[in-house]
Amino acid sequence: MQRNIKLTLEYDGTGFNGWQIQARHQRTVAGEIEKALKKIFRKNIRLIGSGRTDSGVHALGQAANFKTTSPMKPDQMRRALNANLPDDIAVLKVEEVLAGFHAQYSVRSKTYRYTILNRDVRGPLQRRYCLVYPYPLNLRRMKEEAKALVGRHDFRSFQAANPSRDEKATTVRTVRRVGITKKGDFIHIDIEADGFLYKMVRNIVGTLLEVGQGRLPKGSIRSILAQKDRALAGDTARPQGLTLVKVEY
Repeated sequence: MQRNIKLTLEYDGTGFNGWQIQARHQRTVAGEIEKALKKIFRKNIRLIGSGRTDSGVHALGQAANFKTTSPMKPDQMRRALNANLPDDIAVLKVEEVLAGFHAQYSVRSKTYRYTILNRDVRGPLQRRYCLVYPYPLNLRRMKEEAKALVGRHDFRSFQAANPSRDEKATTVRTVRRVGITKKGDFIHIDIEADGFLYKMVRNIVGTLLEVGQGRLPKGSIRSILAQKDRALAGDTARPQGLTLVKVEY
């Protein structure tokens, strides 16, 4: 009898060429997990992720699923996977789910967090997990502009060019929440949505940084959304500050 198994994963994206398996045998998160699955179950197993994370992007709660006829218990699978995975990937949870569950298509929402170290001295211990930004930022202005992102909009202006993208696919997404908080020198930008376009979060962050520096006037985010032109938004923020926090089903 075929079983559907869901994984909850944590990983440090620094040493990976993203989530998705690459044709040129580059090191990827999904590739390492599929290698471990093959070693455990003695056969090729296709892993389905909730979505792709780019090179250098981290995860605290990525989700994936696969099918197997193995009678192995979920907790045994978790231990076996962690014994066969590299140190920069951990399987936090393994659970058997309904046959119709699909890690990508069953998603209700995802939450990403972008972390900024806002000081003029680099952070040697945090450099893999945040963007060091040495310029003063007006958080009040950033929060005010971010309100325009909440709701159902066409986010074409915040989508990076992607050769593998289906040009006919919709660029409309629903952002449920944007939270901007500061603790000490750290600024966290949390975005929850029903889905994200290619590099959407990093492009939003890059634009909010320009807002925070006063480079963009009041009403800019709303205007950029309306014009659907990527050239009007800010630069793409560096990947190491981004973490996939959780996936909701």
